[in-house]
Amino acid sequence: MSDPLVSTAWLAERLGSPDVQVVDASWHMPAEARSGRAEFEAAHIPGAVFFGIDDIADKSTDLPHMLPSPDAFAEAAGALGLRRDADIVVYDSHGIFSAPRVWWTLKVMDFPTVHVLDGGFKAWRAEGRPVESGAAAPQPAAVEAAFRPGLVRNLDDVRRLVAGRAGQIVDARPGGRFRGEVSEPRAGLRAGHMPGALSLPFGELLNPDGTMKSAHEIHAAFQAAGVNLFRPIVTTCGSGVSASLLALALARLGREDAAVYDGSWTEWGGRADTPVVTGA
Repeated sequence: MSDPLVSTAWLAERLGSPDVQVVDASWHMPAEARSGRAEFEAAHIPGAVFFGIDDIADKSTDLPHMLPSPDAFAEAAGALGLRRDADIVVYDSHGIFSAPRVWWTLKVMDFPTVHVLDGGFKAWRAEGRPVESGAAAPQPAAVEAAFRPGLVRNLDDVRRLVAGRAGQIVDARPGGRFRGEVSEPRAGLRAGHMPGALSLPFGELLNPDGTMKSAHEIHAAFQAAGVNLFRPIVTTCGSGVSASLLALALARLGREDAAVYDGSWTEWGGRADTPVVTGA
């Protein structure tokens, strides 16, 4: 399958197959005061395991949910029973929001077949499909560490990109935050964006029901934002979550090589030594 999205009907037909593994990646902004894990234990797709993006993360930094080391990730993925030979389907409770972050993380860690459930748990429940409750009890798996560095950018990489303009930075935050008209939800961050960055708010790629727009509509949205789909692309956002949604949308257009700036604006806007501009 070339499309990284799968439908609820596709998953329902294959649910319970040993070749398909389901991952709940629900995550909420801190201000929402909601627990993805607690909501998972209340109701989730049968057979799913819960992936906490704040738990399976680099604990040596104060930046939120940064990628863990390949070895640490392999241990965590093995504890969840995730296998490289399975077709992994990731979903979240919003529709499509945090699931792309786990989709991207698994791709970075070289899991070859990973998809996102279009419409997520919201669509699954709306269609009256089965759910179960309680904590997951996965069968542990042996997972070897692997890493694809081309899908990740760090602070130094983005500094060079801003200075040399050898590629494009596409920012998934809402337009008001990009232009510096609205304060950041995390305290202590400057307002604005990286010099030369392009704005494509992630919500413009989604339908009102939480599903993703068609490939044709996605292509038009990137074009309208001024993105050249034939040049290198790095996506960014507040903390690397909705940036992964842009990477998922680009994968739908065949650009599976788009990279995500892991630290995103929490890192860039939280420093005094990085250039920031405001306005369009």
